[in-house]
Amino acid sequence: MKTTLVFLAAGFGSRFGGGVKQIEPVGPNGEVLMDYAVYDALRAGFDRVVFIIRRDIEAEFRSGVGRRVEEKCDVEYVYQELGDLPAPFVVPEGRKKPWGTGQALLACRNVLNGPFCVLNADDYYGAEAFQLIHDSISKPQAGGTGLDLCMAGYVLGNTLSDNGGVTRGLCRVSGAGMLEEICETRGIVKLDGAPWAPGEGGMRSLDASLSVSMNIWGLPAAFIDYLAEGFVPFLERMGENALSAEYLLPNAVGEMIRAGRGSVRVLPTQEHWFGMTYAEDRLLAQQRIRELIAGGRYPERL
Repeated sequence: MKTTLVFLAAGFGSRFGGGVKQIEPVGPNGEVLMDYAVYDALRAGFDRVVFIIRRDIEAEFRSGVGRRVEEKCDVEYVYQELGDLPAPFVVPEGRKKPWGTGQALLACRNVLNGPFCVLNADDYYGAEAFQLIHDSISKPQAGGTGLDLCMAGYVLGNTLSDNGGVTRGLCRVSGAGMLEEICETRGIVKLDGAPWAPGEGGMRSLDASLSVSMNIWGLPAAFIDYLAEGFVPFLERMGENALSAEYLLPNAVGEMIRAGRGSVRVLPTQEHWFGMTYAEDRLLAQQRIRELIAGGRYPERL
C-alpha cells in the first residue's frame, strides 16, 4: 500500500521575523528541516510527498527544497488559498491570512486516495516518529469503528524551546494507548528546565512527562471528507472572530473524538523536537543537525 507524506508548508511564520522559515538552511550543504524529514520518511517506507504551499512562495520554495525532493520521489504541490471556501461563504473584508491547518489539508482533497502522514514543515521530528506512523497506517486495524487515526506522542519535556513560548497539544491518553482528549495550549515556556504555561492567576507548572501532539498525524484518506464536513459549521460560528479564527487540525481531531466519529492511537516516541519557531532557533537547529551528523544519524550530504 502506497503511503504519502504531506507537509504543511504554507504558514506565514510571524514569530520568525520575516523570510520563508520553511526553507531556511540548517544543514552543512544547504539542507532544510524538510530534507531530513524526507530522508527519514523514505527510509521508513513512504513513497510520495505532497507540499501544501502558498502561491506567492512557490518559485522560492521549488528552488529551495522542491527540486531536491523531486530527485528522490514523486512530488505534488497544492496551494492553500484564502478564498478556497465552500459556497456560499466568502472571505470577510479585512481578512489577510488563510484559515489554519485544517483548511490547508483540504487543499489535498484531489490528490490523496490512500493513507498519509501530515506534519509541519518547520519542525524536526526524528526517524522513529516516521517509522511508527508508517507501520501503523500501512496495515488495517481490526475491530475499529469510524475513522482510524494515529499520532506520534512526544514527551513534553523533549519539545520545549530555549527562545520563547510554544504551542503544544497536551494529551490525555487511556491505559490502552488511545487519545481521550487533546488541549491546544499556547505560551508554554521553559523555566529552570521545566515547562510552565499561562493559567488563571499566573503561570502554572506542567508535568514534563506529559504526552503531547506535535502535529504529526497518520490519517486515512476519508479524514479529508470529515474535515470538509466540519469546515462549514466552523465558518458559520466565527462571528466577531472572522478576521483571525483558524480551523486547526488538532481541534478537528478533538471534535471527532468527542463526537464518537473515530479514534486515535498514540504512538509514544522518545525523539527530541527542535524547530524554527523563532529566528534565534536557526542557530540551535544548525547545531543539532551537526550533532546528529557527528553521531551517525545522517550522512554529511543527504
